[in-house]
Amino acid sequence: MTPERFRKLTTVLQRRQLDLSVVMDKVHKGHNLSAVIRTCDAVGVHNVHAVTPDAGVRTSKDITSGSGKWINLHRHDNITSAVAAVKQQNMRVYAAHLSDSARDFREIDFTQPSAIMLGTELFGVSDDGLDLADEHIVIPMLGMIDSLNVSVAAALILFEAQRQRLAAGIYDKQQLTKSDFNNTLFKWSHPKLAEFYTRKGLDYPALDEDGEVIESEAHSNARLKGSY
Repeated sequence: MTPERFRKLTTVLQRRQLDLSVVMDKVHKGHNLSAVIRTCDAVGVHNVHAVTPDAGVRTSKDITSGSGKWINLHRHDNITSAVAAVKQQNMRVYAAHLSDSARDFREIDFTQPSAIMLGTELFGVSDDGLDLADEHIVIPMLGMIDSLNVSVAAALILFEAQRQRLAAGIYDKQQLTKSDFNNTLFKWSHPKLAEFYTRKGLDYPALDEDGEVIESEAHSNARLKGSY
């Protein structure tokens, strides 16, 4: 861990958005799920919610480029559970779906707490998901094809959300609590050491300005209890 690396981790975490999320409604292709997660990391989304298909789905490390370890991926058995999770955080849910009531995604105010719901490329968002959504949004299409790859659609919408939030200065204010920030930063900076402390049921030690563990009696005692 170099000081430069630690400063980058700190800066990225300071910009993480707790009130911007994605809900994936049975997106069953691993490469699509992975690509969406990679975009979420790029725009500062902290939590992603995915309804896992019955057959299950795995992400691809080649496509996520390691971004999966920077994103909290919450898996759900059904769309009701996933939507409930984001609505508990007062997010308005926007389902990407072509309907008579759908609005151009650029008309949405993404500076407000928002969750973007995406479905499979073949079937789209499920009927239950559409019923649970607050609004439907569309990406205007001028060609013969009326839909985009789900990961491309996610990128377009998320970067519009990022554009709006940057203009409003939202990324300048840290959203994570001090406790969550410090714990996440420790896990990002020292994953193996964090695993050791978690396994032992111990609190994470403090870090100095360069990301090094500050020696303390508690840290010394933890080191004596087992190797890491």
